[in-house]
Amino acid sequence: MKLSEISSGTFNAAEWEAKGYELPKFDIAAVQKKTHDEPTWVHFGGGNIFRAFPAAILNDALNTGKYDRGVIVAETFDYEVVDKAYTPYNNLSLLVSLQSTGTIEKKVIASVTEALKADYQFEDWKRLVEIFQNPTLQMISFTITEKGYTYNDADLARGLTPVFAMGKVTALLLERYKAGKLPLTVQSMDNCSHNGDKVKAGVFAYAEKWVADGLVEEGFLAYLKDESKITFPWSMIDKITPRPHQKVKEMLAADGFEDNDYIETEKHTFTAPFVNAEEVQYLVIEDNYTNGRPPMELGGTLYTTRETVDQVETMKVTTCLNPLHTAMSIYGVMLGYTLISAEMADEDLRPFIQKIGYMEAMPVVTDPGVLNPYEFIGDVINKRLPNPFMPDAPQRISTDTSQKLPIRFGETIKKYVARGLDMKNLVLIPLTLAGYARFLKALDDNLEPFSPSSDPKLEELMAIVAPLEIGKPEQDWSPLKELYSRADIFGTNLYEAGLGEKIEGMVKELFAGKGAVRETLHKYTLNR
Repeated sequence: MKLSEISSGTFNAAEWEAKGYELPKFDIAAVQKKTHDEPTWVHFGGGNIFRAFPAAILNDALNTGKYDRGVIVAETFDYEVVDKAYTPYNNLSLLVSLQSTGTIEKKVIASVTEALKADYQFEDWKRLVEIFQNPTLQMISFTITEKGYTYNDADLARGLTPVFAMGKVTALLLERYKAGKLPLTVQSMDNCSHNGDKVKAGVFAYAEKWVADGLVEEGFLAYLKDESKITFPWSMIDKITPRPHQKVKEMLAADGFEDNDYIETEKHTFTAPFVNAEEVQYLVIEDNYTNGRPPMELGGTLYTTRETVDQVETMKVTTCLNPLHTAMSIYGVMLGYTLISAEMADEDLRPFIQKIGYMEAMPVVTDPGVLNPYEFIGDVINKRLPNPFMPDAPQRISTDTSQKLPIRFGETIKKYVARGLDMKNLVLIPLTLAGYARFLKALDDNLEPFSPSSDPKLEELMAIVAPLEIGKPEQDWSPLKELYSRADIFGTNLYEAGLGEKIEGMVKELFAGKGAVRETLHKYTLNR
C-alpha cells in the first residue's frame, strides 16, 4: 500500500477501505489540471500543520463535489521538505487523526497539486511568478510560524531579491501589481495574535523600503494599501500536530502501508509521508476577500467578522485553553509529571483546571457566537488534554511562563475588577499564581530539585523568592510583596486588585514542607 499507487490509479481501493483508509472521492488528475491552469490558492509553508489542517479542509471540500481546484504549496525555508515529503509521493500524504480513545482515523489527502521551492535559485520561482500573474488567484496563505514574519535591515537592503519569506512574498505581489493591479487576499493561518497584521507589517516594510530606494514606483505601495485590491484578514487556528509518532508508524506498518519512513532534513524539520494530529481543530477566519475564495466552509472553516475572530482568540487564550495549560504545567512539574495526558488522570489536577475554566474564568468571557465556550472547554478537557497520543509535557508548556501569565490570568482578573465582580469567587486562579512562587524555588513536592524551563525573566524572578525557605513558617515573607506587585508579570498589581493577601496566604501553605503542594492543591480544589 503506497501513496504513489493512488495518484497513478493502480491501487486496490477495496483493500485500502477494508483497512479503514478514507480515499479521495474526486478525480485527482482533473483537479491537478484545473489547478495548474486556473490556480486559486497558494500556501506558503509545507509543514505538518498545513498538511494536517488547511490541506485536509480543502480535501474535504473537494470530496463534496462542489469544488474543483486544489492548493499549490510553496516552501520558503526548508527546501528538502519538497524533495523528500512531497515529490516522492506525488504530493499526496496520509492524515492520521489521533483520537482521545486511543484509536486512529486514516485519510488520504490529495488536495495539494504542486509543491514549489519559493526561491530565486530554483526554476520553481518562474512558476510562482506565472501563478501570481494569473487573474484567477484568490488567496495566498501562511503557516510559517510567527518567526517567519520577521525581517531585518540587511534583508530589506537586498533590494528585489530578499531572503526572508516576507520579502519573497512582497516580490511576488509586485509581479501581481505589474500584471494589472490584480486583487488578492493575503491570509495568515499561523497561531499568533492578530496574525494578519504581522503579514501586513512585513509586506509593507519591504514595499516602503523599495519605494524609498527608487526600486519600484509609489503606485505599488498604494496598491498594497488599497483594501479593494489587497486584504490581510485575521484568523484563529488551533490544532496540535506533533512529530510523527512511533506508535502511529507501527500501526500503519501493520496495515501494510509502506510510506511510513521518518524524514529529518538538514535543517532538522521532522516529518513523514504521514502526518499525525489531534482530532479536534478550529479555523476561524475574517471573511474579507477581494477576489473570491475557495469554499473552505465545506470542510469546516468558520468565516466571520474581524471582531468575532478577536473574541474567539480571546476566549481561547484567556479562558478555554491556554490558562488551563499553564495552571497544570506549573503544578504538574512540581508533582513530578512528564505528560499532560497523565495529569488528566490525577484526582486533583483534572478538577483544578475544570473549575478554573468553568467557574472562575467563564463569567467574564464574551461568547463569540460561532464557537460555544462551554463546548470548547469540554473538548479541551475530555478530548484534547487526555489524548494518549499527545506527548506534550508540562516542562515544555511551562516555558516562558512569565510572559504568559499577564494574558492568561491577568486579563481575567482585570475584567473582574472592571465589572465590580466579587473577588472572593476567585480561588483557583490565585492558587495558580501562588503556585508560581513555589515553582520558582525549583524544588518539587518531594523537595527534589528540577530544572525550570527557559524563561527570559527566570533568573530575576528566582532571585526574588530565593530568600524564602520551605518548611519555615516564621520568616520574612516580604519578597512576596515584591513579586505579586509586578504588573508586568501578572498583568496587574495583585494587591491593588484585592488578591495579594489571599495569594500570600496560599504561598505560605505551599511552602509548609514536603508534600505541601499536593495537600494545598487538594484542599482548595476540593472546597471550591
